[in-house]
Amino acid sequence: MLAIERRKEILEKLQSQKRVVVSELSQIYDVSEETIRRDLEKLEKDGYATKSYGGAVFNEHANLDLPLNIRKNRNVIEKQLIAKEVCQLIQDGDTVMLDASSTALYVAKALKEKSNLTIITNSIEIIIELLDKKDWSVLSTGGLSKEGTYALVGPQTDKMLQSYHVDIAVISCKGIDMKAGVTDTDELHSNNKRTMLNSAKKKVLAIDGTKFDQIGFTTIGELSDIEYVVTDKQPEERWKSFFEAEGILCMYP
Repeated sequence: MLAIERRKEILEKLQSQKRVVVSELSQIYDVSEETIRRDLEKLEKDGYATKSYGGAVFNEHANLDLPLNIRKNRNVIEKQLIAKEVCQLIQDGDTVMLDASSTALYVAKALKEKSNLTIITNSIEIIIELLDKKDWSVLSTGGLSKEGTYALVGPQTDKMLQSYHVDIAVISCKGIDMKAGVTDTDELHSNNKRTMLNSAKKKVLAIDGTKFDQIGFTTIGELSDIEYVVTDKQPEERWKSFFEAEGILCMYP
């Protein structure tokens, strides 16, 4: 097993179990404890873990974004419910922008029953997912490859997105807050998501219930920039009142 594959599995264990022990990992992967310590040092340097005596604990920092391989396996049922709701907003023949979030990946999966769609995305994972859709047009934005995210980001991505005008854009985010608006963990991702919204007639924010009252590192935009919020369950009454006051349609199962 390559070191990068071992670290990914260790990170998955950290995410699910919240802590790992050096001696146990050494036995599982049949490597020295010193090798495991180096793995944990790398995960700590990347911000995913905090080393402790004999092991490490998961870093629950709110502004930390996990790799897509881990995020796409979290809250799967919730993301499937969201994707089903989003599909109601998309008709055969529509032009659609999808961001590189794990939620957008589930939207792409759910859209496969539609016909003649044009998809523009900066997600490598979504492009791979849709390779078999012969009647669709799937366009990649190009851009800088972002490690761990399977995303293409940066000015080149923005330039491509700005050259199109689409029926609908579907993005996700790290959190929404009534004052801070729509926020994310990474400035390059945020800029690209903002550009997607500016290029679309319908602007859709697809988020699970854990994103409410959370604030990420950088701003994507104001909640007033969004027309639809699609989530996995009915929000609290104060949020429903807020959406109504802002003219935002909130959709949930």
